Amino acid sequence: MSNVLFSILLIIIGLVIGFVVSFVINYFSGNLASAKSEKMINQAKKEIEKLKRDAAIEQKEEAHKMKMDLDKEIREKKAEMKESEARLLQRESSMDKRDELFQKRESALEERENKLSEKQEEIQVEKSKVEEIKKEQLDLLEKISGFSKSKAKELVMAKVKENMTKEISEYIRESENEAKLVADKKARELIVNSMHRYAADIASDQTVTVVDLPNDEMKGRIIGREGRNIRTIEAITGVDLIIDDTPEAVVLSSFDPLRREIARVTLENLIKDGRIHPTRIEELYDKTCKDIKQQIIQFGQDTTFELGLTKFDPELIEIIGKLHFRTSFGQNALQHSKEVAELSGILAGELGENVALAKRAGLLHDIGKAIDHEVEGSHVDIGVDIAKKYHENETVINAIASHHGDTQATSVIAEIVAIADALSASRPGARNDSLENYINRLSQLEEVGNQIKGVEKTYAVQAGRELRVVVKPEEVDDLEAHRIAREVKENIEANLKYPGTIKITVIRETRAIEEAK
Repeated sequence: MSNVLFSILLIIIGLVIGFVVSFVINYFSGNLASAKSEKMINQAKKEIEKLKRDAAIEQKEEAHKMKMDLDKEIREKKAEMKESEARLLQRESSMDKRDELFQKRESALEERENKLSEKQEEIQVEKSKVEEIKKEQLDLLEKISGFSKSKAKELVMAKVKENMTKEISEYIRESENEAKLVADKKARELIVNSMHRYAADIASDQTVTVVDLPNDEMKGRIIGREGRNIRTIEAITGVDLIIDDTPEAVVLSSFDPLRREIARVTLENLIKDGRIHPTRIEELYDKTCKDIKQQIIQFGQDTTFELGLTKFDPELIEIIGKLHFRTSFGQNALQHSKEVAELSGILAGELGENVALAKRAGLLHDIGKAIDHEVEGSHVDIGVDIAKKYHENETVINAIASHHGDTQATSVIAEIVAIADALSASRPGARNDSLENYINRLSQLEEVGNQIKGVEKTYAVQAGRELRVVVKPEEVDDLEAHRIAREVKENIEANLKYPGTIKITVIRETRAIEEAK
């Protein structure tokens, strides 16, 4: 029991001691916090005083700076005002000088106007004197010549009448020519109908042929070791073989279509065969020549069969077939000959002539072109020799000789063949003409008009079928325009060669233009 009480007493004593210690500690801690807080308050007051002093100093500096800027701006404004004042003074001085200059100019103009008035009066006096002198000279001329003014006028009118008589004669001659053209209307209609009844397609031949290859490796095989294969091909065929960067193709170039065709067939056979070497090239070339010869004969036979013509010598048929491999200005010679034969037959039938003979003459009219590269002479002379060799009709021989006007035509059929030849060659697109020749022809035509006095510019239009001459209206009157038209016509007829007719139009125009605003 005593132990329990002792324990309770110890606990109570411990609590009392803890309370006392805690109170002492809290008391001292409160004193320390109060002292610390008072210290912080004093420090804050000092910082606030310092900030007030700094703000006052900064405010004074800012006020001083603003004062300096304001003083500077005032100085600049004063300088600008002084500069503006100087410019105004200078402008005022300039305006005074300009006013003085205008006054001087006005006085000079008044002086010039006075001089002009005096000069005009002098001119009037001089003009009256000139009129008097002119009248005296006319009187003197009448006395010297013995002609009065009315009689001289009669002479002039007589001269004009004589010139007009020439004009009337020329007009009558032109009317007669026009009447002839009207009379030839039936002939033109006949030619047009013939052209309508035979309208074959046109295809211009070229001077190169493209051969397709199975692959680009074949180019190397065609060239061969050190180029021996290509040299052999070019040597035996006479054709240039062009191998470039074009994929899977080579080009054969030659102006001889027959050689080019033989080379094409030979090369294609070599590609198919696969064995490309000089010996094989020569073998296939010989075989191709024989095949092409048979093909030429077939061309000749087909042509005569299509035209319904018979009794040709076999050698002459082969020569006719060779025309397939000849060209004239890009036009196939055999196609041209067939065309001429068809047109000749149609025209002969309309005129009641021998149709078969006209077709025969039309087919053989250019036969000389088949071998003109093998025999000396023109194709006309060669054609005449061939026709005589194979005992052709005299009418056919004369048609061959006269179709270009080298020999006089002795029959209607010969004239028909010449007309048909011109029709076939002049069809649009049938033959190629160089741009240079076309431009030269138009330039020469325009130059004829440009050389005449009073002409401003000359234009050739409608491919040279019409010439438009623009004259200067202040130098050329309406009557003079008619004279220029006749002069241009005469110069063209005398100096130029041209097909058909050329229309000359002289243009004289005067324009008065105003713009309403």
